[in-house]
This record gives sequence, C-alpha cells and structure tokens, in this order.
Amino acid sequence: MSDDTPLSPSATTPVDPTAHFLADFWRAVGGDGAQLRHLTVAGAGSLSSAFHVSELATAAIGAASLALAELSSLDAAAFPAVEIDRRLASLWFGTSLRPQGWRLPPPWDPVAGDYATADGWIRLHTNAPHHRDAAMAVLKTAVDRDAVARAVASWNATDLESAIVAGNGCAAAMRPVDAWAAHPQGRAVNAEPLLHRTAIPAAAPPHWTPTTGRPLRGLRVLDLTRILAGPVATRFLAGFGADVLRIDPLGWEEPGTVPEVVLGKRCARLDLKNPADRRTLEALLTRADVLVHGYRPDALARLGLDRARRRALNPALIDVSLDAYGWSGPWQGRRGFDSLIQMSTGIADAGMRAMTRDRPTPLPNQAIDHATGYLLAAAAIRGLTQRLRTGEASEARASLARTARLLISGGSQASDAAPLAPETAADWADAIEATGWGPARRVRPPAAIDGIAMRWARPAPRLGSSPAAWAADET
Repeated sequence: MSDDTPLSPSATTPVDPTAHFLADFWRAVGGDGAQLRHLTVAGAGSLSSAFHVSELATAAIGAASLALAELSSLDAAAFPAVEIDRRLASLWFGTSLRPQGWRLPPPWDPVAGDYATADGWIRLHTNAPHHRDAAMAVLKTAVDRDAVARAVASWNATDLESAIVAGNGCAAAMRPVDAWAAHPQGRAVNAEPLLHRTAIPAAAPPHWTPTTGRPLRGLRVLDLTRILAGPVATRFLAGFGADVLRIDPLGWEEPGTVPEVVLGKRCARLDLKNPADRRTLEALLTRADVLVHGYRPDALARLGLDRARRRALNPALIDVSLDAYGWSGPWQGRRGFDSLIQMSTGIADAGMRAMTRDRPTPLPNQAIDHATGYLLAAAAIRGLTQRLRTGEASEARASLARTARLLISGGSQASDAAPLAPETAADWADAIEATGWGPARRVRPPAAIDGIAMRWARPAPRLGSSPAAWAADET
C-alpha cells in the first residue's frame, strides 16, 4: 500500500490485509463502512513475521482512532480525517517506552518459555508466582530452567498442558492451524463474532459529553485489567483525555510491563475480598462511564459484581471485557495470555514452518494482545457514541483467540516483504517523560486526527501511587 492510500470499505479479502483487517474491526464495533474513507495510511515497511502483523497494527489502531473521530464529529460540521503511520503503529505494537539511563527488568520469569516434550512443544507461562508454583507442582522439579526442560521432555504435550491447567497453572501445547480449527475449542471460538455486542436501554441519562479538541476529557474509565490487552485499551482512552483509574490488588506488580501501559493513568490498590474496599469499588463503579475488565468470567461474580449487579449499580455503563480463549466451548474461562494463544491457535507452528526453524516461532511481539486492546478501545468509544445518540448503554466482549483467528485469516506475509527501517531518535517524541522509574522517551503517537491531539497528560506512575478516587474527588 502506498502512502496516504484510502482504505476502501469494500476491501474484504486478504488481497489488501490492512483493508481486510480494518473492515472486520470496524464491522465488529458496528461502524458505518462508508466512514472508512476518512482513514488513510502513511509509512512503509513490515515487521518480520509469517503473518501480516504491521497491517494488523495499522488496522487496529485505525479502528480505534476512527471511532474517536466519529465521536468528535457528533457536534462538528465535518468528520475529521484520520491518518495512521504504519511504521509507528508497528513500533507501538512492541513497546513505546525508551528508558533514558535505566533499564526495564526482563519481561519473562526465568522459567517461562517453550520446551520440547516427548511429542512436540509446550509453552509454560510462569510470570505470576502462583502460576509458576502450579507448573512446578506438576513437574515436581526445582525452579531451574534445565531441570524443568528435563522434566518436560518426559511428558506428551497435551497431557502436560491438561495437568498444569487442572492445577490452576498456565500452559499451551503447540498445535498447527488446522489442528486448532478441528479442536472443540477452536471450532467454538472461530464460530464466535469478533466482538460480542449487546445494546441495553439505559435507565438513567449519563452526564458526560465530549469536549471539542479533547473528546474524552472528563470521561471516567474504571480499569480492572492487567497484562496486556486491557491496559492497551485504557491507555488509548487516556491519550484523548479520559480519567482512567486502574485498580490492582495489594502487592501485585508487573515490573516488565507496567511502565509501558500505565501511561496517562492513575493507579490505586484495593483488596476486593475486603468488604470496605469492595464498597469503595462499587462507589467508583456507580460514577464510571466505562468499565474495562479482564478478570476471568466468574471472578467478578464471586465478588458479588456479576452483570446484573454492575448494571443495577450503573444503568448507563459502557461495560467492556475480554477473555483469553473465547466465550463459548469447553475452554471458555481458561486462563490464557497472548504467548499461549499463539501456541494454541497455530500461529507459533506456522511461523516455525514458514521460517524453516526447529522450534516454535511466534510473532515478533504480542500482537494479539495489542490488537484486542485497540478493538476494546474502539468498542468503548462506539458505545459512548451510541449512548449519546440513542440513550442506550452497551456491553462488548472480545477474546484473544478470536483476534488470533482474524490475523490468520489475513494469510501469510511474503518472505521478501520490505522490513521496517531501523529505529532512530527521530521516531521518539521530543518530551522527556518523568515515569515512576526514571526519565524516558516515547515513540511518537501512531495516529493523527485532524484537530485532535493524541497526548497523555500524566507520565507512567507506579502501581498504587494514587487514591481509589476519581480525579475530581482527590484532595
């Protein structure tokens, strides 16, 4: 695709993967296909991958940006033009943060990774201590990579996957694309829509309306998400002025990812098993415009905050959620992360085959997480637009596994695709960001919307650095 090429709403085949992905994203959130003409793409180059990752990045950020432009046009004379920089979008799908004089810790626990089994490969996800303990309990070995490799080698991949999952751990055997398509869970999730959307008549009118030039100013977003898709969604909303309040449990840390995804947010802690803290959360929820949550489907219900209770507390709420393996089928509710989804759905196997390697070859970044995050952001914003137009509230639910299906549907990237040019300091914003860990630069924003700046008013803070209160209520 050449610079500034309009994306046709009729492009629904992988002949043009960016247009294919964008059309599917925009259709999923209920957008008007005619509005796709307002979006153009600049930049060139592709991330090295068996799949069209740069195109997915461009389309996902494009859909969220188009939703923001539509919202801002409700009281404007014209629909603002949107331009997505393909190169910058590709960089944001990796990391946007460039520490100055300090380093982020390694993103993975020493045991996490891919291991050869007796009949294939498996990935262990052990970043959370309780997930590592669950895997070690099954393998009956010390927390040592070589010892784990020896123990894993005696297992069949799917048997070990089942045993670790049964012990409340996280693991995924590597499957080919066709094996996943034939698997009961693959069949179930592949039959689901890219986004489940439900319109709900609101019993009480919202008080929030968009602001010219800074559309989401004053919007209250309650963020109950962690690694990685949910935080990407709420980071996008913060970039256009939303008051995003992230809630974490006491003691929770994500040292490798938090500085990347808490940009523009305030971060508080609550113990939701404590009745007083749970009442605080409910009070926050009653005044939220948007709730984004990534808890397993039954987790909020166990806390007394199921769908009915959330709706009773806030009839006008835009309720947006995600799950790993889909909302139907035998694995619905299973713990999962991007790296596991890539193993289960065939992405890592296809990468291994396309690049003629002898071990799992995932995408160059956690693109499934990022793409799902921007889909959630687009769903939230389009929910706000519909609420302003009709008074209806809404619910939207996405899953990593279904987003993986979308990427696979775009076909294989040519092995001779032109790579991204090497990154330079010119790709970074001028300002120094005073994060809670030290000074940093950010990659320049990937989206340009006429008359609307994508910028974050707050640097990335440490978890627990703010009170559990909306910004206007802080003293």
